[in-house]
Amino acid sequence: MDHARVRTDWQQRGFSCALWTDPPGQVWADFVHPFDELLVLVEGEIDLTVSGRTWRPAPDEEVLIPAGVAHTVRNVGGTTSRWLYGYHI
Repeated sequence: MDHARVRTDWQQRGFSCALWTDPPGQVWADFVHPFDELLVLVEGEIDLTVSGRTWRPAPDEEVLIPAGVAHTVRNVGGTTSRWLYGYHI
């Protein structure tokens, strides 16, 4: 994955862009933000639950989490997971 390309694309669309890293088993439950969020898996395995729907995004799959919507991210793999995330600024 070309992080610079993603960052440039997101910035042109009004989003920030940063890398997040989590150890195996990490869970971020029921977060709600007042702004839209983008997420792209870089490596590892995560389950993502948005508005009660859970799926396992593939690497490079961009996900939009709308403002005000509860979401949970779980590192379900046996290795570190990394993903890019950005907020509409």
